[in-house]
Amino acid sequence: MAKKKEVVRVAKLQFNAGQAKPGPELAGLGIVMPEFTKQFNDATRERSGEPVPVQIIVYKDKSFDFKLFTAPTSFMLKKAAGIKSGSANSKTTIVATIKKSQLEDIAKYKMPDLNTKNLEEAMHTIAGTARNMGILVEGYDDIVKAREEAKLAAKEAASAAAFEAKLESDAAQLLAENKQSAEVEVIKEKDKGNKDE
Repeated sequence: MAKKKEVVRVAKLQFNAGQAKPGPELAGLGIVMPEFTKQFNDATRERSGEPVPVQIIVYKDKSFDFKLFTAPTSFMLKKAAGIKSGSANSKTTIVATIKKSQLEDIAKYKMPDLNTKNLEEAMHTIAGTARNMGILVEGYDDIVKAREEAKLAAKEAASAAAFEAKLESDAAQLLAENKQSAEVEVIKEKDKGNKDE
């Protein structure tokens, strides 16, 4: 059985595909820089133009392994939207819109690096990043908004039902204590206007 190499350092860096060069970010790792850059550039050449995150595992004998990751989500979203940068304030400024099919393509591309194997969850994650960058997704953000509104409505309905149940419970308790009947009428928000007339 081969002896496991002792890991002395793990670093996560990012280089443009096919363009890694020896430099200060690699110098501190204690590896043979030209060897790494050649291997990295050969492995990423077909991803031209992409920033490529890489995890470098450095062993005690100065050998190394590396793992490549997909391009950052923000890069993919900017590329899909045809913009150079996201919004400085995504709550007030929308800088671009992408199609749901583009969102799906990005989610499929990013799946190996995400914590899910479910495409819908991956799309939800990517859409959140898009919103934070001031990029809306046609045909998707409307759905998310509708879901959020539905959740809020359900929460309000549950709260109203709980309040109504408490009123009925209080009325029953009063009845038991006073041995008198009490009539409880629950006035709903929409009925308030009619009662005042």
